[in-house]
Amino acid sequence: MDDNKKWWAQQSLEQAVAALKKHGMDAVWLATADEARDRALEMIPEGATVGVGGSITIRQVGLLSALQERGHTVYQHWAPGLTPETRRQTQMSAISADIYLSSVNAVTLDGQLVNIDMTGNRVASMIFGPKKVILIAGMNKLVRDATEGIWRAKNVVTPANAHRMGLKTPCAQLGRCTDCDSPDRLCRATTIIERRPASTDLSVLLVNVELGY
Repeated sequence: MDDNKKWWAQQSLEQAVAALKKHGMDAVWLATADEARDRALEMIPEGATVGVGGSITIRQVGLLSALQERGHTVYQHWAPGLTPETRRQTQMSAISADIYLSSVNAVTLDGQLVNIDMTGNRVASMIFGPKKVILIAGMNKLVRDATEGIWRAKNVVTPANAHRMGLKTPCAQLGRCTDCDSPDRLCRATTIIERRPASTDLSVLLVNVELGY
């Protein structure tokens, strides 16, 4: 991304940060993925347990490996070798962890967080459970409003994830939403966080690079 596009993106990031703060959320924008990783690490106390949503962004910034090197217990429900029962147990442990890490499907310029889930563990954990939630999102997640955010989640994020996971959904074949009834359908629970959830310390780290889907 050249300097002019970075400058343009920065204006939108600053607008979103101001709106998120107005809505009671801690928010900041950062220039690089490394800065986002380091800021998140500063916010996670030594010895804290950490739950993680199935986020490509969190993996891309190198946060998981850094936490494991520091000796944290990290709950990852996509780890290889988990049975359906142990996967659910891992998801439940993540919901009650000290810290929860994830990204979001869309961040609106007016300060809302839009997500669509299949199981609901990710969106549930963002709203209630962990003592602190840290969300990291690249500039590609910025949208004008919740309507555009839902469109993005259904037509950009979900097809990419369905294809990555090898699911047999129309969107994994066509690259767009058909509002299917497939057994593999990912779009099952839609949430819009309009203000900071009353019992959750929620921080949003926006990054001036593209991350995730």
